[in-house]
Amino acid sequence: MMNLQQDLTTHTPMMQQYLKLKAENPDILLFYRMGDFYELFYDDAKKASQLLDISLTKRGASAGEPIPMAGVPYHAVESYLAKLIAMGESVAICEQIGDPALSKGPVERKVVRIVTPGTVSDELLLEDRKDNLLAAIWQEKSGYGFATLDISSGRFNVFECDSADTMQAELQRTSPVEILYPEDFQSMSLIENRSGLRRRPLWDFDLSTAKQQLNLQFATKDLIGFGVEKADKALRAAGCLLQYVKDTQKTSLPHIRSITKQSQDKFVILDAATRRNLEITENLAGGTDNTVAAILDKTQTAMGSRMLKRWLHTPIRDRLILSQRQNSIEELQEHYLVIQPLLKQIGDIERILARLALRSARPRDFARLRDSYNYLPQLQFELNALNDPYLQALCHTIGTFDEIANLLNNAIIETPPVLIRDGGVIAEGYHEELDQLRLLSAGATNYLEQLEVRERDTLGIDTLKIGFNAVHGYYIQVSRGQSHLVPVHYTRRQTLKNAERYIIPELKEYEDKVLTSKGKALALEKVLYDQLFDILLPQLESMQKSAEALAELDVLTNLAERAQTLNYTKPQLSIDKGINIQNGRHLVVEQVLSEPFIANSLNLSQQRRMLIITGPNMGGKSTYMRQTALIALLAYMGSFVPASNAIIGPIDRIFTRIGASDDLASGRSTFMVEMTETANIMHNATEHSLILMDEIGRGTSTYDGLSLAWACVEMLVNQIKAMTLFATHYFELTQLPEQINSIYNVHFDAIEHENTIAFRHTVQEGAASKSYGIAVAGLAGVPNIILKRAKQKLKELESHYQQSATNHVDSSQLSLISMPDESKVELELQQIDPDSLTPREALDVLYRLKRLL
Repeated sequence: MMNLQQDLTTHTPMMQQYLKLKAENPDILLFYRMGDFYELFYDDAKKASQLLDISLTKRGASAGEPIPMAGVPYHAVESYLAKLIAMGESVAICEQIGDPALSKGPVERKVVRIVTPGTVSDELLLEDRKDNLLAAIWQEKSGYGFATLDISSGRFNVFECDSADTMQAELQRTSPVEILYPEDFQSMSLIENRSGLRRRPLWDFDLSTAKQQLNLQFATKDLIGFGVEKADKALRAAGCLLQYVKDTQKTSLPHIRSITKQSQDKFVILDAATRRNLEITENLAGGTDNTVAAILDKTQTAMGSRMLKRWLHTPIRDRLILSQRQNSIEELQEHYLVIQPLLKQIGDIERILARLALRSARPRDFARLRDSYNYLPQLQFELNALNDPYLQALCHTIGTFDEIANLLNNAIIETPPVLIRDGGVIAEGYHEELDQLRLLSAGATNYLEQLEVRERDTLGIDTLKIGFNAVHGYYIQVSRGQSHLVPVHYTRRQTLKNAERYIIPELKEYEDKVLTSKGKALALEKVLYDQLFDILLPQLESMQKSAEALAELDVLTNLAERAQTLNYTKPQLSIDKGINIQNGRHLVVEQVLSEPFIANSLNLSQQRRMLIITGPNMGGKSTYMRQTALIALLAYMGSFVPASNAIIGPIDRIFTRIGASDDLASGRSTFMVEMTETANIMHNATEHSLILMDEIGRGTSTYDGLSLAWACVEMLVNQIKAMTLFATHYFELTQLPEQINSIYNVHFDAIEHENTIAFRHTVQEGAASKSYGIAVAGLAGVPNIILKRAKQKLKELESHYQQSATNHVDSSQLSLISMPDESKVELELQQIDPDSLTPREALDVLYRLKRLL
């Protein structure tokens, strides 16, 4: 390990400069610009060579030791940064800021920005259809404060909660790529398996400093207008996050204009298990195939795709907004065919504007912004045909930005280069002086032609011609055979095999003027490019609002297309408790099945609060439950739903307890995970919650499991009174509707023949007659000898069970949890009155009880 604190005087001047910069950024890789490369030294070089698979070499010596070194070309740095960011690494970019001609020692350098996973804005370092969030978390006795920032859009949100489960759900919903946490953070189990963790000192979370930083950022006196003034825990996190971004970007952040507090009572809450089980944007294997987003997301813009995923993960309870979305989708079903092709021409304006705000926008960003704004008038023409008031308001917010479009049409060439560095970005005709300098530098006058004709005629040398190359500049070339005719004022510049090349004072003077004009043209072009930022930034706010409205229009148009294409219908959001779905379908399963999907209906109400669902494995129970939750989820994001009709009552939370999985990293077995998720439901569910519970109690012994399942059902129906779908293989639970009025049995049936089984996938009222487990085992390939023996044993057990039930069990009790007969000791104890016994009598009773035992 290189000791950065040692005496720097033993090192060369350049390494002294490097080590000082490295000491300021000890925990991250330092890309140190040297000519055409970014170099890394010492431990950074060793680490980078492994992470990037680049060569580790040595450079001379400093302080008497060889210097380990690795480097990447500056023109390809983005691809290397992308790899490092994907690994959760951060990089400090160190550039030359001094003039080499004026530097006596090493050229002055400084860190101009720090690239971290949560603060990148470069196009090549971001996934275009996924939010890239930086987060900060704070914890105290009363709960958690959480802040997230998407630097590529300026979206700044805060959140507070009082439990680790709720915080876990929020982490899963936002899925930040980088998390800042205080050095004394207590709940490391919440974040320890996430990448991009950054430990920060406690003073970064100081409350008064946070408020000061936020007011400074928003140019406000206080934070009351944002509704976050008293959210102290969240503000601590937000202050740390904002300071971190300022430190890394080394520039102002004008696109971060407000902060929003996320309130749980505004959303339908989904816990972490529910998001995982419903496979909203990520499937259970960790991929994106066969997810809800994969089916629904046919958006035309990247910013629309990101917004759609936010809507999916954050269903809302505001009926006005939901009604507006539904009405917009209804009208857009007739117009999406003309609107979507226009939206497809719109670039990722949201992120372009962020780079504009950070003054890191590249020429092609300006070109994409120009091309997008060139399409807005045509888009407006189509939107003017819409009658829906909400869509008309969106249309107004989108606007046209004709002045900006005209400016960029005039300023930027049709297809600009990637960087401004070498010029060629500003269009001809935009600036007169630049055009003149370019004409001069390109030699676009007839001067050279006139000089060539004059010299050829004056000297009588018919092979004389004037040319230019990058090494020697301008020259007069004469064939070897006529070189004796060249006058004395011709100075030889280069000798070739069959020709000689010369320079004369007049041509040299012209050359100097041309080369000077090239430098002046490039310098002027960079000034004009920087002026574009100054011209556009005052309109940043209106452009951001327009981009957000465009994204929303894209999402609504997309949902209209999906509704039309996939045969979805407009759900009715009722104020009465319950869910009534006619011919509901699972939106993902129906798209991946090779055969037609069998639709099923569902009815839950105040009088029908729970359905006990029985039937064979693979019969359709899990699909039926999930499709109910997904239809409710889609309804509460404002979308149409896969059903012929749906009436959805108030829903505050959706819980799922489905599937079996170990959490071995935390030392939790399958059953422990199951019970933890069950406990979360029992503690947090309300009468307006939708609960899906599958196979509760299957991870332990039959008696324990059935007892737990029974008790859960009673609490859900009698105390919590939530709407519940409860799938089970415990047939004993099907007796519950006889005891509790609001529980009903439904089942999925199958037809069994020998060792094969055909599933009907149709839900029917009443309990299933059997579980078909042995038949399903046959489908799985279990040997026939085992299936045959299993059938024999099943008959024995069923016979024994029926006999036990007849002889010993009270009809009001479940057979598997019946209470044993009272013992003689218990009967004797019931007859004793302890207060009436003398000490001697009490001793006799004790001996008698002992003999009975």
